[in-house]
Amino acid sequence: MEMKFRIFRFDPEVDEKARYQNYVVSAEPEERILDCLNRIRWEQDGTLSYRMSCAHGVCGSDGMKINGTCGLACQKLVKDYMGTEVVLEPLPFFKVLKDLIVDMEPFLEGIKSFQPYLMASSEPPEKERKQSQDEMRKIEHVIRCIMCACCTGACPVMLENPNYVGPAALVWAYRYIFESRDDQYIERLKKVDFPDGVWSCVNYFECTRVCPKNIPVTKSINLMKREIEKTLGDNSNKKQD
Repeated sequence: MEMKFRIFRFDPEVDEKARYQNYVVSAEPEERILDCLNRIRWEQDGTLSYRMSCAHGVCGSDGMKINGTCGLACQKLVKDYMGTEVVLEPLPFFKVLKDLIVDMEPFLEGIKSFQPYLMASSEPPEKERKQSQDEMRKIEHVIRCIMCACCTGACPVMLENPNYVGPAALVWAYRYIFESRDDQYIERLKKVDFPDGVWSCVNYFECTRVCPKNIPVTKSINLMKREIEKTLGDNSNKKQD
């Protein structure tokens, strides 16, 4: 079976503007879009650039826009696109480095800004800091984040407010706000309590729809909003209507 692809091409070192290039590749229904990309690169055009690593939906490196929806090329099957032209584009709102490769540094800096690591002032125990199953359940969904940036690329707020820290960064903030072994609860709440933080989210739910790990992203952000209102009250930086 032949599949038609229309792929975004742009090399800032040589191109004045972006263009789209057409390819035709043979593929089986159970193969993945990533398999087709690899075949194009290996057999037709070695200049085509994109990221990939594990190819099993674990590393999150091959996030891109596929027929208008952000997702992982290694998770999307050919059979779901049969009879259509497959249009591949880089993740929106990111600087394009080359073709389907985008600059992830600002995205990663947003996550780093929330100090995504355990902070505990007490002396470390002899073995480990224990956590009950109930405590673990509070964060078990968000720890699945693989930093693919699909949620951020899909979020309409990013178009309205480029300064928005983005849903992925807030997912990582959530993970440590509700981490039972961390004792920076108030300080962590204050870090997300600003106009370009949790209060920029207006519940489009696109982040949740595209998440390849089925993380309830919007719900997690809303839970942080409630926690801020409950804990910080009038001291919150919530935007006024």
